Amino acid sequence: MPADAQQATLVGRAWVEGQGAILVKVEGDALVDLSALAPTCSALLERPDAAAAVRAHAGKRLAALGEVLANSGADRRVADLPWLLAPCDLQAIKASGVTFVASMLERVIEEQARGNPALAQSVRKEVVAVIGDDLSKVRPGSPEAEQLKQVLVSKNLWSQYLEVGIGPDAEIFTKSQPMSAVGTGAEIGIHPKSEWNNPEPEIVLVVNSRGETVGATLGNDVNLRDFEGRSGLLLGKAKDNNASCAIGPFIRLFDAKFGIADVRQADLAMLVVGPEGFRMEGASSLKQISRDPLDLVAHAIGPNHQYPDGLVLFLGTMFAPTQDRFGPGQGFTHAVGDAVAIFTPRLGTLVNRVNTSDRIEPWRYGVTALMRDLARRGLL
Repeated sequence: MPADAQQATLVGRAWVEGQGAILVKVEGDALVDLSALAPTCSALLERPDAAAAVRAHAGKRLAALGEVLANSGADRRVADLPWLLAPCDLQAIKASGVTFVASMLERVIEEQARGNPALAQSVRKEVVAVIGDDLSKVRPGSPEAEQLKQVLVSKNLWSQYLEVGIGPDAEIFTKSQPMSAVGTGAEIGIHPKSEWNNPEPEIVLVVNSRGETVGATLGNDVNLRDFEGRSGLLLGKAKDNNASCAIGPFIRLFDAKFGIADVRQADLAMLVVGPEGFRMEGASSLKQISRDPLDLVAHAIGPNHQYPDGLVLFLGTMFAPTQDRFGPGQGFTHAVGDAVAIFTPRLGTLVNRVNTSDRIEPWRYGVTALMRDLARRGLL
């Protein structure tokens, strides 16, 4: 939970057997039903007074917060207790890529290595020797960025990743479908044929249909480096499979205690613990993002693209692991059974365990099932 949870306006979704997905808020040490305030998270965030309305709402107590958190682990769920789902529901799940210099360089390396981890170390040395390892002073879309592009083109090192990293247009893509994200405690999926992949600890902005950024949460935008490195046209397979992203544990709504200024200053920590005892720590700081978070929102929604149910937007990560795991020069890749924890003090901790997407419980609860359950409960 956030370090200042008692001051935070936190909303999420919980699975309740016999009822389905229920919108909830955190109130002290309990989860409280918000269904009478709004049937869905998307509808709640359309309210101009969402944070104040949530704080004022006196709903039914569902369960103790600690019990629900403990019951959210995929391997230990008890059917008669709620467990947490991803806090968003009908919103589009979008992501922005190549928004940090460190990860931008690694994307160039992936491309140059054609997705082969064995080649990454030598390619990394070659790329850094030509373009350096500090592009943080280059403002995307600026005349200086255009000059750098021309230099790199002349050296045959221009890349699709540099184009979106320092060019005028941000990369905004569809990460996965509405309601397909998993919540804290759930298994998160990698494609069974992927041999080079990594977690991506990120902050996720929550945006309503009017383009207003109304809250934030944590996300893990798992990346298959080998698939995407082979071809940018494999982005769909690299990014969208069963349980391919986790979001949670709760959305922290913007209010007088927390807002976009706090997001801009956030530092994320990440810990991966493997079943064989492997341990890797990482960090990602929003202070080093190359495009402002609200600028990324403006690239995602506006006159050219609308989202009637709102969207959630992964902001990208500066974390690109190079720590060797299975052999010298091969860098990092996941193993089945890895536990991944992503933490920042004002948003709490998102924890998931890695499995292959074909072995994780299939995604079956979509919009049709949600609407059926809401109608049965008299909420539509």
